[in-house]
Amino acid sequence: MTRKALLISPEICIGCRGCQTACKEWNQLDGVKTSNAGSFENPPDLIPALYNRIRYVEVPTEAEGQRWLFVSQRCMHCGDAGCMKICPAPGALYKTPEGAVAFSKEKCIGCKLCVTACPFDVPRYDKDGKISKCHLCSDRISQGLPPACAKVCPTGAIRYGERDDLIASAKKTGHEKVYGEMDLTGLGALYAFKDAPRLYGMNENPAIPESVIFWNNILKPLSYLGLGGAVALALIHYVAFGPKKNEEVTRDE
Repeated sequence: MTRKALLISPEICIGCRGCQTACKEWNQLDGVKTSNAGSFENPPDLIPALYNRIRYVEVPTEAEGQRWLFVSQRCMHCGDAGCMKICPAPGALYKTPEGAVAFSKEKCIGCKLCVTACPFDVPRYDKDGKISKCHLCSDRISQGLPPACAKVCPTGAIRYGERDDLIASAKKTGHEKVYGEMDLTGLGALYAFKDAPRLYGMNENPAIPESVIFWNNILKPLSYLGLGGAVALALIHYVAFGPKKNEEVTRDE
């Protein structure tokens, strides 16, 4: 099967957040109370009950005073996915035939190592300690349907289709460089940027952390040796999260 992808164009996004609502409705994600923190964004970050968030970027300009950019924040569905490399639970994270990085809550062991392995700070964990993130509506695309976010977008700012076709389409409209075309052997969430990625809040050169590469090449093979697996997990957890610190208890004399 030819790899599928999303093409996101911030310049034609109107910030309606219909994609957020459609995503929550299709995936039956609970509503979460939020408070006004002085920003138009809501919620202020990705949460377990929100797989796709529109980030509002305000850019000062001389001509217009300000310029608004609306950037979809989500799982990037990397071709070379750090989360999958580091995950010690077989089947907890997996690739679909369309190229999406999907997950199984039943197989997730709640180690949270995927959090440190993601260059885009995407994975979140729900109240049960299970991974929660965009899975590109794997249940829809497997049936030939577009993801809910792309289906509902009124301006075409989120488009779904054959990855190669989307890249070609972006380049025909003047986007010589498509963000994600080559990064991490190709992202499944592509961006048609007119300016430098950092202006949109994106990493210029996303890369998998060295600790993950060490785990995948050296420590992970040891996990098949029983005790070596326990040692490997302990070491990578130490590298990712640091040593456990005992809380000091103070008493009034």
